Amino acid sequence: MSRILSTVLLGLSLSNGRAQDLALATSGDKALEETYTKGEQAYQRGAYEEAIALFSDVLKQDPEHLNAYLQRGFCQSLTKQYEKAIADFSAVIARKPDHLWAYTSRGSAYTKLQRYDKAIMDFDLVIGLDPKNEEAFNNRGWARKASGDAPGACKDWRTSQRMGNAEARIILTNNRCK
Repeated sequence: MSRILSTVLLGLSLSNGRAQDLALATSGDKALEETYTKGEQAYQRGAYEEAIALFSDVLKQDPEHLNAYLQRGFCQSLTKQYEKAIADFSAVIARKPDHLWAYTSRGSAYTKLQRYDKAIMDFDLVIGLDPKNEEAFNNRGWARKASGDAPGACKDWRTSQRMGNAEARIILTNNRCK
């Protein structure tokens, strides 16, 4: 499961250091944005605790900086601070209820905490917002399997495979899905 969470989180990093689909407002404060950029750089270097501190500094100055909540949540997930990550992803969702990555990341954190019902609900929301999201089907499959719903997991992995998830065939075989 940690590989899935890492894939989801690392998939949000871009070549220029910003998540492609994040069209979230920034403050316009140059010093604040420099601190945010330093946080992104720390994240990319794998200095997650440093990044958490920098994103926290941004949020002290601008409690509405959604990117800082999101990035701090990613770092907290990668350092196994799942409750704190869930709080940050929830802060994004409270301000932007259709934010797919926040739901996906929160669902992954819930999965790590073995709160499969909540994880499945978050992945359901992602699928409702983006019915062609193969990763959401894949992640929901893992949460379903962990919760004891093997048939539901296999169904999700088959859907993910039909959508183009290259790893789904291996997952289906390894989990003895018929």
